[in-house]
This record gives sequence, C-alpha cells and structure tokens, in this order.
Amino acid sequence: MCGFVGFADTSTTVDKVTTVNNMMDTIIHRGPDSGGVFTDDRVAFGFRRLSIIDLSDEASQPMYNEDNSVVLIFNGEIYNFEEIRKDLVAKGHQFRSHTDSEVILHGYEEYGVDLLQKVRGMFAFSIWDQKKQEMFLARDFFGIKPLYYTQNTTDGSFIFGSEIKAFLKHPSFKKELNKDALKPYLTFQYSVLDETFFKGVFKLKPGHYMIYKDGKADIKSYWDVNFDENQDSLEHYVEKIKTTVEESVKYHKISDVKVGSFLSGGIDSSYITSLLKPNKTFSVGFRTMRESSTKRILPKIYRIFLELKIINRLLMRMNALRSCQRSNTIWMNRNPTHPLFRYIS
Repeated sequence: MCGFVGFADTSTTVDKVTTVNNMMDTIIHRGPDSGGVFTDDRVAFGFRRLSIIDLSDEASQPMYNEDNSVVLIFNGEIYNFEEIRKDLVAKGHQFRSHTDSEVILHGYEEYGVDLLQKVRGMFAFSIWDQKKQEMFLARDFFGIKPLYYTQNTTDGSFIFGSEIKAFLKHPSFKKELNKDALKPYLTFQYSVLDETFFKGVFKLKPGHYMIYKDGKADIKSYWDVNFDENQDSLEHYVEKIKTTVEESVKYHKISDVKVGSFLSGGIDSSYITSLLKPNKTFSVGFRTMRESSTKRILPKIYRIFLELKIINRLLMRMNALRSCQRSNTIWMNRNPTHPLFRYIS
C-alpha cells in the first residue's frame, strides 16, 4: 500500500512545497518507507512509498521519464509489467529501475491513453505531462485502489489524492458536509455515491480515466464488465476457473519482499494458500469457536510458518470504540467503501 497527493493551480499565494508536504504527512501510514515531492509553476505532486518491487532508490517516486518532461505518482501493482517492459525496451525506451511503476511512465509515452488496455493490475495514478501541460489520472478496473478529486476550492484549485483527509491540509479546500451522502450510507453501510461525505469531493469511478487541462476535467470510461453468455460444458468452466486462479496467484507472487497469506480455514483461502505457498500464513481465531484443522494442517503440508493469534476476551461496544480511538483506526480509515475492497486497497 502506497499513497499520493497532488494539486494543480496557478496561484502564487499558496506555498506548493509546504502545502504538499503537509498533505503527505496525513497519509504517511500508507507509505512509511520514503517520500518524495515534485513541484513546478502549475502542479505539486507528493508520494509516500511502501517498497514491494525494486527496493532501491531508483524506484522512488515521483518518477520521471528520460528527459524529465513526464512525471508519475502511482499506487498499486501492475502484474504483467514484465511483458510490457520487454515491448517498451524493444521500442527504445530506457529504464532506470526494475519496478512496475516505470512501465506506466514509459507506457504512457508510447501508447498514451491506450496503455490502460494493456495493463493488468490494481492501480491509481497521476501523470503530469509538462509539454502538453495536462494531467492524466486513472483508476483500475474494479476500483480497488482509491482516487479522490475535487475542485470545491476557494481559488479553483484541482486537488486529488489517495485519501480525502489530505485535502484538509490544502488552504483552498472548502470543508463542507454533503448531507445527500448520509441516507445511502445508513441504508447500505458504505458510500454508493460518486460524491463523498465532503461536498464536491468525488471518487474517480472504477474503469475510468481523467484528462485535466486548463482548469477542466474530462472523464471517460476505458473498461466495463462484459456479461455475454457463452454455453459450454461444466468441465470447460472448471478448467477455465482453475487456470485463471492459478495464473492470478502466480502474478501476485511477484515481489522483492516476503509474501504472506491470510488463512481462515475455509475453501477460498486454503486453495489460494496451497497455490501460493507463501513465506508465512496468518490467522485470527476465537477460543469459543471450533478451530478449523485446516489452519494447522495446511502450513504443515507446505512447510509454511503459521502465525496464529487466539482472542480470549469479550470486547464490549465501548471497549471496541476506545480500542479504535487508541489505535487511530478511525483516522486511518477513509471514505467508507464496499466491504469487498475495504481491507485490500
């Protein structure tokens, strides 16, 4: 998990370096390993890094192309970056690192917006093209990685980032409650609107990208789910699911740090763990519940270290709230999301 912040304006009253650093400080939990800043007379980019692929300084962000005219900040992972990199190298692009981030940078130079038809992964990124004087922002197909933006500012500034709390540190941001977001949240227990609890702050939709230029944002879709029906045999679909899951797990293993797996003892996590064969597995259990033998058997079969934590106390409502307050859980959480993506972005 990494995180980024940024804004675009022509104001001479806002200290870009100080402001973007203050914004970065609010998301340091997303990237405790390092941070970086880029500013010019139009934009400010800030990035917090959690190192996963290529742990060297060459993989730090913001990241630049060969002549420093294109600047990237990126949160996520591109699973097929090695295949795309080979094509870009063959076309003459020079790489400074071995990270997947740089593939997006040179991919933008080579393919433009069509890069989004080639990448496979979970991502949110922003690219500032100094020659075109335009910004290119995009979010992954399912919206796993967060990307918020607003122009609800006193001076027309465009602000964006991984978490809304960073916007609070920008002096031009209008802090207004969006009352229309309350009813959907109480109904569904997560935010179903594109607009968040902050008035004028929006989520970039999954499978969409934005071109920001001259104070205007143009948003377009680059992908949507295809529900076309195809009739085939049960054996065909069993094999298709098997190969798809195996391929997905293989791509997720690419890392320069140790890989772990959450093991609940159910079918899904057990199957993924058996394919992944991670360095460690992690489980949380309750002593009053019947422990699954799968949690203990699987690690022994594949010789994986199992970190098992047993909870043996009753957590009352107020105690739970106090625990959240002490651990900054409420502060760390961003706009309420669908439970499917709450813990993986």
